[in-house]
Amino acid sequence: MEFTRLFPSAGVVDTAELLGDLGLGARAHADRPYVVTNFAATVDGRIAIDGRSGGIGDDGDHDLFRRLRTQGDALLVGTGTIAQEEYSRPIRRADLRAIRERIGLEPVPPLVTVTRSGRLPLEIPLFHDPEAHVIVYTTIEMAVPDVPARVEVVRLEEGDRPLLTGALRDLRRARGIRSVLCEGGPALLSGLLHERLVDELFLTVAPLLAGGGSADPMTTGAPLTPPDALELLWALERRGSLYLRYRVR
Repeated sequence: MEFTRLFPSAGVVDTAELLGDLGLGARAHADRPYVVTNFAATVDGRIAIDGRSGGIGDDGDHDLFRRLRTQGDALLVGTGTIAQEEYSRPIRRADLRAIRERIGLEPVPPLVTVTRSGRLPLEIPLFHDPEAHVIVYTTIEMAVPDVPARVEVVRLEEGDRPLLTGALRDLRRARGIRSVLCEGGPALLSGLLHERLVDELFLTVAPLLAGGGSADPMTTGAPLTPPDALELLWALERRGSLYLRYRVR
Protein backbone atom coordinates (compact mmCIF):
# COMPACT_ATOMS: atom_id res chain seq x y z
CA MET A 1 0.00 0.00 0.00
CA GLU A 2 1.38 3.42 -0.98
CA PHE A 3 1.60 6.54 1.19
CA THR A 4 2.75 10.08 0.47
CA ARG A 5 5.81 10.89 2.56
CA LEU A 6 5.84 14.46 3.87
CA PHE A 7 8.89 14.23 6.15
CA PRO A 8 11.86 13.87 6.27
CA SER A 9 11.72 14.07 2.46
CA ALA A 10 8.85 14.20 0.00
CA GLY A 11 8.00 11.14 -2.04
CA VAL A 12 5.88 8.02 -2.30
CA VAL A 13 6.60 5.02 -0.07
CA ASP A 14 5.16 1.53 0.20
CA THR A 15 4.50 -0.24 3.50
CA ALA A 16 6.58 -3.23 2.39
CA GLU A 17 9.54 -0.85 1.99
CA LEU A 18 8.73 1.22 5.06
CA LEU A 19 8.17 -1.63 7.50
CA GLY A 20 10.23 -4.41 6.00
CA ASP A 21 12.70 -4.43 8.88
CA LEU A 22 12.80 -1.63 11.45
CA GLY A 23 15.61 -3.31 13.38
CA LEU A 24 13.91 -2.65 16.71
CA GLY A 25 15.67 -5.50 18.50
CA ALA A 26 19.09 -4.00 17.80
CA ARG A 27 18.08 -1.01 19.93
CA ALA A 28 17.23 -3.05 23.03
CA HIS A 29 18.41 -1.68 26.35
CA ALA A 30 20.59 -3.79 28.62
CA ASP A 31 17.83 -4.08 31.23
CA ARG A 32 14.63 -3.91 29.14
CA PRO A 33 13.30 -4.27 25.59
CA TYR A 34 12.98 -1.37 23.18
CA VAL A 35 9.35 -0.23 23.56
CA VAL A 36 7.26 1.11 20.69
CA THR A 37 3.61 2.15 21.00
CA ASN A 38 0.96 2.37 18.29
CA PHE A 39 -2.30 4.34 18.53
CA ALA A 40 -4.91 5.83 16.22
CA ALA A 41 -6.82 8.95 17.28
CA THR A 42 -9.32 11.43 15.90
CA VAL A 43 -8.23 15.03 15.40
CA ASP A 44 -9.85 15.88 18.75
CA GLY A 45 -7.97 13.11 20.57
CA ARG A 46 -10.46 10.26 20.88
CA ILE A 47 -8.98 6.75 20.52
CA ALA A 48 -12.30 4.88 20.50
CA ILE A 49 -15.82 5.34 19.16
CA ASP A 50 -18.60 3.38 20.84
CA GLY A 51 -15.92 1.67 22.92
CA ARG A 52 -13.91 0.32 19.96
CA SER A 53 -10.86 1.65 18.14
CA GLY A 54 -11.62 -0.02 14.81
CA GLY A 55 -13.85 2.78 13.55
CA ILE A 56 -11.09 5.39 13.72
CA GLY A 57 -8.38 4.09 11.43
CA ASP A 58 -8.86 3.52 7.69
CA ASP A 59 -7.36 0.79 5.51
CA GLY A 60 -4.00 2.59 5.56
CA ASP A 61 -3.94 2.51 9.35
CA HIS A 62 -5.01 -1.13 9.38
CA ASP A 63 -2.17 -2.02 6.99
CA LEU A 64 0.41 -0.22 9.13
CA PHE A 65 -1.10 -1.81 12.25
CA ARG A 66 -0.73 -5.32 10.85
CA ARG A 67 2.78 -4.71 9.52
CA LEU A 68 3.99 -3.17 12.79
CA ARG A 69 3.03 -6.44 14.43
CA THR A 70 5.66 -8.15 12.29
CA GLN A 71 8.44 -6.04 13.81
CA GLY A 72 8.34 -6.61 17.58
CA ASP A 73 9.46 -9.67 19.51
CA ALA A 74 6.28 -9.40 21.62
CA LEU A 75 3.03 -7.44 21.94
CA LEU A 76 2.09 -5.66 25.17
CA VAL A 77 -1.62 -4.97 25.65
CA GLY A 78 -3.73 -4.13 28.70
CA THR A 79 -6.36 -6.60 29.88
CA GLY A 80 -9.11 -4.03 29.34
CA THR A 81 -8.06 -3.52 25.74
CA ILE A 82 -7.82 -7.21 24.86
CA ALA A 83 -11.30 -7.65 26.34
CA GLN A 84 -12.87 -4.60 24.69
CA GLU A 85 -11.33 -5.30 21.28
CA GLU A 86 -11.87 -9.08 21.61
CA TYR A 87 -8.29 -9.93 20.71
CA SER A 88 -7.38 -13.06 18.79
CA ARG A 89 -3.99 -14.49 17.77
CA PRO A 90 -1.88 -11.47 16.71
CA ILE A 91 -0.51 -12.86 13.42
CA ARG A 92 -2.74 -14.99 11.22
CA ARG A 93 -1.72 -14.23 7.61
CA ALA A 94 1.00 -16.41 6.08
CA ASP A 95 2.74 -13.45 4.40
CA LEU A 96 3.05 -11.62 7.72
CA ARG A 97 4.41 -14.72 9.43
CA ALA A 98 6.96 -14.98 6.62
CA ILE A 99 8.13 -11.40 7.26
CA ARG A 100 8.73 -12.21 10.92
CA GLU A 101 10.64 -15.37 10.09
CA ARG A 102 12.76 -13.54 7.50
CA ILE A 103 13.96 -11.03 10.12
CA GLY A 104 14.63 -13.74 12.70
CA LEU A 105 11.47 -13.57 14.83
CA GLU A 106 9.02 -16.25 15.89
CA PRO A 107 6.12 -16.44 13.40
CA VAL A 108 3.56 -15.51 16.09
CA PRO A 109 4.61 -13.06 18.83
CA PRO A 110 3.64 -13.74 22.44
CA LEU A 111 1.04 -11.35 23.84
CA VAL A 112 2.06 -9.87 27.18
CA THR A 113 -0.42 -8.36 29.61
CA VAL A 114 -0.40 -7.18 33.22
CA THR A 115 -3.05 -7.45 35.91
CA ARG A 116 -3.11 -6.53 39.58
CA SER A 117 -6.59 -7.97 40.08
CA GLY A 118 -5.92 -11.39 38.55
CA ARG A 119 -8.91 -11.06 36.21
CA LEU A 120 -8.51 -12.13 32.60
CA PRO A 121 -11.12 -12.08 29.79
CA LEU A 122 -10.92 -15.82 29.17
CA GLU A 123 -13.96 -15.73 26.90
CA ILE A 124 -12.20 -13.87 24.06
CA PRO A 125 -10.81 -15.72 21.00
CA LEU A 126 -7.18 -15.21 22.09
CA PHE A 127 -7.47 -17.73 24.91
CA HIS A 128 -9.17 -20.32 22.71
CA ASP A 129 -6.47 -20.51 20.04
CA PRO A 130 -3.88 -23.27 20.59
CA GLU A 131 -1.31 -21.25 18.60
CA ALA A 132 -1.61 -18.24 20.91
CA HIS A 133 0.94 -17.62 23.67
CA VAL A 134 -0.01 -15.25 26.49
CA ILE A 135 2.34 -14.09 29.26
CA VAL A 136 0.58 -12.58 32.28
CA TYR A 137 2.46 -10.47 34.83
CA THR A 138 0.86 -9.94 38.21
CA THR A 139 1.71 -9.26 41.85
CA ILE A 140 -0.75 -11.76 43.33
CA GLU A 141 -1.16 -15.51 43.42
CA MET A 142 -3.44 -16.49 40.56
CA ALA A 143 -4.36 -19.61 38.66
CA VAL A 144 -5.69 -19.73 35.11
CA PRO A 145 -8.22 -22.42 34.18
CA ASP A 146 -7.24 -24.75 31.36
CA VAL A 147 -7.71 -23.05 27.99
CA PRO A 148 -6.44 -24.02 24.53
CA ALA A 149 -3.94 -21.12 24.45
CA ARG A 150 -0.58 -21.40 26.17
CA VAL A 151 -0.82 -19.10 29.19
CA GLU A 152 2.11 -18.36 31.51
CA VAL A 153 1.61 -16.48 34.76
CA VAL A 154 4.63 -14.66 36.19
CA ARG A 155 4.29 -13.30 39.70
CA LEU A 156 6.48 -10.33 40.52
CA GLU A 157 7.11 -9.33 44.11
CA GLU A 158 5.81 -5.97 45.23
CA GLY A 159 8.74 -3.70 45.99
CA ASP A 160 10.55 -0.56 44.96
CA ARG A 161 10.37 -1.50 41.27
CA PRO A 162 7.01 -0.71 39.59
CA LEU A 163 5.11 -3.58 37.94
CA LEU A 164 5.72 -2.53 34.33
CA THR A 165 9.43 -1.96 34.92
CA GLY A 166 9.66 -5.38 36.54
CA ALA A 167 7.74 -7.05 33.73
CA LEU A 168 9.91 -5.53 31.02
CA ARG A 169 13.06 -6.43 32.91
CA ASP A 170 11.90 -10.05 33.16
CA LEU A 171 11.05 -10.12 29.44
CA ARG A 172 14.54 -8.91 28.56
CA ARG A 173 16.65 -10.88 31.01
CA ALA A 174 14.71 -14.12 31.46
CA ARG A 175 13.14 -14.48 28.02
CA GLY A 176 15.47 -12.65 25.66
CA ILE A 177 12.72 -10.33 24.40
CA ARG A 178 14.46 -7.40 22.70
CA SER A 179 11.54 -5.32 21.42
CA VAL A 180 7.92 -4.82 22.43
CA LEU A 181 5.01 -3.24 20.57
CA CYS A 182 2.41 -1.75 22.92
CA GLU A 183 -1.14 -1.40 21.54
CA GLY A 184 -2.76 0.18 24.60
CA GLY A 185 -4.92 1.00 26.29
CA PRO A 186 -4.70 4.42 27.94
CA ALA A 187 -3.89 3.21 31.46
CA LEU A 188 -1.09 0.99 30.19
CA LEU A 189 0.38 3.75 28.02
CA SER A 190 0.21 6.17 30.95
CA GLY A 191 2.00 3.68 33.17
CA LEU A 192 4.75 3.17 30.61
CA LEU A 193 5.18 6.93 30.19
CA HIS A 194 5.33 7.59 33.92
CA GLU A 195 7.94 4.84 34.34
CA ARG A 196 9.90 6.32 31.40
CA LEU A 197 9.70 3.10 29.41
CA VAL A 198 8.56 4.33 25.96
CA ASP A 199 11.14 4.74 23.20
CA GLU A 200 8.96 5.42 20.13
CA LEU A 201 5.36 6.26 19.28
CA PHE A 202 3.46 5.57 16.08
CA LEU A 203 0.34 7.72 15.84
CA THR A 204 -2.35 7.76 13.18
CA VAL A 205 -4.41 10.97 13.15
CA ALA A 206 -7.71 10.25 11.42
CA PRO A 207 -9.63 13.09 9.71
CA LEU A 208 -12.53 12.75 12.16
CA LEU A 209 -14.07 14.81 14.96
CA ALA A 210 -15.80 12.60 17.52
CA GLY A 211 -16.70 15.04 20.30
CA GLY A 212 -17.43 13.68 23.73
CA GLY A 213 -15.14 15.90 25.76
CA SER A 214 -12.66 13.83 27.76
CA ALA A 215 -14.11 10.45 26.75
CA ASP A 216 -11.69 7.80 25.44
CA PRO A 217 -8.42 9.75 25.82
CA MET A 218 -5.03 8.37 24.77
CA THR A 219 -3.69 8.60 28.34
CA THR A 220 -5.18 8.74 31.82
CA GLY A 221 -4.07 9.73 35.30
CA ALA A 222 -1.62 12.38 36.40
CA PRO A 223 0.21 14.58 33.89
CA LEU A 224 3.87 14.00 33.07
CA THR A 225 6.08 16.51 34.85
CA PRO A 226 7.92 17.66 32.85
CA PRO A 227 6.30 16.56 29.58
CA ASP A 228 8.32 14.20 27.39
CA ALA A 229 9.81 15.87 24.32
CA LEU A 230 9.47 14.01 21.02
CA GLU A 231 11.50 13.96 17.81
CA LEU A 232 9.55 13.48 14.57
CA LEU A 233 11.05 10.63 12.52
CA TRP A 234 8.54 10.53 9.69
CA ALA A 235 5.20 11.92 8.57
CA LEU A 236 3.05 10.20 5.95
CA GLU A 237 -0.34 11.04 4.45
CA ARG A 238 -3.01 8.99 2.73
CA ARG A 239 -6.59 10.09 1.98
CA GLY A 240 -6.48 12.81 4.63
CA SER A 241 -5.05 10.64 7.43
CA LEU A 242 -1.64 11.43 8.92
CA TYR A 243 0.75 8.70 10.03
CA LEU A 244 3.42 9.94 12.41
CA ARG A 245 6.44 8.26 13.95
CA TYR A 246 8.15 9.87 16.94
CA ARG A 247 11.16 9.05 19.08
CA VAL A 248 11.09 10.01 22.77
CA ARG A 249 14.07 12.29 23.40
